[in-house]
Amino acid sequence: MDAYAQYVTQELQLRIELQPLEASEAESDALVLFVTREELLAGSWAAEAGVDVPAPLQETVRALAARGQFTAGLGETEAVYTCGLMAKHQALLLCGLGEAARTSGAAGWRSAGVYAARKALSLRLERLAAPLPRANAERADELRERVQALAEGLWLGSYRMPSYARGSAGGGEGDAPPPALRSVALLAAGSADEPGLAQALEAAEAIALAVYTARDLTNLPGNYLGPAELAGAAVSLAARYGLACTVLEEQAIREHGMGGLAAVGQGSVNPPRMIAIRYEGAPEGDESDPSDPSAPSHPSEVLGLVGKGITFDTGGISLKKPEGMEEMVSDMGGAAVLLGLVHVLGRLKPAVNVVIVIPAAENMPSGTAFKPGDIVTLMNGQTVEVLNTDAEGRIVLADGVLYAKQLGATKLIDVATLTGAVLVSFADVATGAVTNNDSLLQHVLDAARNADEKVWPLPNYPEYRDMLKSRIADIKNATGRDRWAGCITGGLFIGFFAEDTPWVHLDTGGTAWLWSERGTEPAGGTGAMVRTLAAYIVQSSST
Repeated sequence: MDAYAQYVTQELQLRIELQPLEASEAESDALVLFVTREELLAGSWAAEAGVDVPAPLQETVRALAARGQFTAGLGETEAVYTCGLMAKHQALLLCGLGEAARTSGAAGWRSAGVYAARKALSLRLERLAAPLPRANAERADELRERVQALAEGLWLGSYRMPSYARGSAGGGEGDAPPPALRSVALLAAGSADEPGLAQALEAAEAIALAVYTARDLTNLPGNYLGPAELAGAAVSLAARYGLACTVLEEQAIREHGMGGLAAVGQGSVNPPRMIAIRYEGAPEGDESDPSDPSAPSHPSEVLGLVGKGITFDTGGISLKKPEGMEEMVSDMGGAAVLLGLVHVLGRLKPAVNVVIVIPAAENMPSGTAFKPGDIVTLMNGQTVEVLNTDAEGRIVLADGVLYAKQLGATKLIDVATLTGAVLVSFADVATGAVTNNDSLLQHVLDAARNADEKVWPLPNYPEYRDMLKSRIADIKNATGRDRWAGCITGGLFIGFFAEDTPWVHLDTGGTAWLWSERGTEPAGGTGAMVRTLAAYIVQSSST
């Protein structure tokens, strides 16, 4: 079955468009009004949005506030039915912004958009209208930022995990699917053609589609998505945007000397793949400034993005406990992020050069599986002492980093559900980062803040690198004390093969998958780091 085509979003169902507020003919199931606590207390929430709300409805909202039923906190939503008092709108959907709209920033509007979409889905609403976000007139770019953030939020909040149910519990083959949010009209007080707003929506749509793709791929069961299927998804996505895609199969992997990827994949009946997608958005130019090789891309630079593509991880011979192992469908979350980013590259066409590399394998125990104590030779001839076959991700990523460098990468960012140790440090709240280049890391952290994703750096001290020294090989893949700095040493194993190339490692072992919905993030695959890397690529393009 072609799970990619059937269960991975190809286009977003929700349409978001701009319309002039005064001349708007948009009828809706609900008019969405985003309200701050200040506006609610002052009774100015309708005026601030530029909407004429009849007095009886305003009195209903005052009563809700007086009872504490709606206090405009971020994440609060409340529906007030208009009962014919507003000809075009069947209901008001009040969504809290929390702090003052002029200080809450784009992050607040993005989050409010998520909660608004979720409330609309729960009420089975299909058509919404909403005034544009408020913004400071002194900052020409602030409105564009908030429009993009709000649109992203509306799209991301509309996401629903694909279902495989075909029986009575999930609806028969002939049953209609549950209603989805179909359209949102963003109502502009002035001209709907204000410069930059259409581009803001285009950017939001590209990022939302990227996140949907990452989530859907991460959620696919292991029997639907193996290394070959992941490679097929990459080929389809690259072809959609006219990008070059190369897939190395098992024999070619061995011929290239990729002994790490070959070893991890040899225990499975589903052989490994090495996937590479090339995007060339910048013309040839002068060499970058040697004093700051990690600065955002210049035309002659190539950003190497490397994503862990372990389509299922049993731990191999170092077998995991069975409880919760079903989550290991998400061990290709790094690969899913990078494949999602193909939409950003293909639609927004940033002026950067990027090579995406995905080492894909299935880590299984069998008579042919690699074993603790094995010595594995990687693409550059260096050797790895295998102490733990459940520390396989770093081994395939080492070959991935080496391949990206061979393909011309001048700086590297790898994304991986690498360790359980990152959960000890950050729970499932933040992504851990390790680097050999503080300047490059700072650019990534700036992008994460702009994207409202949590990333926290970890130290790179010589003592941690010393913990990976082997007596019989160039490096070992585990320290023997995995509770000690496991997230750091796991990342530094990959950094050993990055060598002097500026490099950042992002460990999404806690953030790529959630067991239950939390805040603005859904249960299952989250697509964590899609927005951060999209922001980094866009800011690189504009530098």
